[in-house]
Amino acid sequence: MDSETTQAPAAVRTFSIRLSSTPRGARLARRAAVTQLHVWGLPFEPAQHIVAELASNAVRHGYVPGRDFRLTLRLTEGGVLRVEVTDTYTERLPRPQGRVAPEAESGRGLLLVEALATRWGTEVGPAPGKTVWAEVGAV
Repeated sequence: MDSETTQAPAAVRTFSIRLSSTPRGARLARRAAVTQLHVWGLPFEPAQHIVAELASNAVRHGYVPGRDFRLTLRLTEGGVLRVEVTDTYTERLPRPQGRVAPEAESGRGLLLVEALATRWGTEVGPAPGKTVWAEVGAV
């Protein structure tokens, strides 16, 4: 994980949507990402899995009653796709759990993001909020 604050690369294309902090909102985030990448003529693998994990985490761990989360996709001139999921719960920042028991039903999401992304990290702010982002190189 890249824990330092990094500026998002300049985007050639941007897509952003606000969704409810519900399991349905997380599913819609993945579907919206796949649709948008298709519109842009880009492959949706592995981005759909990254979106699914980050949106699910925003719903499960970043939920604040009455607040939504935001999905943003940014495509840079160099072909880097940056997935950003922003929620309003800043008290606990995401981190991979390391070794997970085989019978565990959760705890692997950020390990998957770490494996699929070129790099990923978290940015706090502007208040109230945090953004968890992941980049996929040259799509």
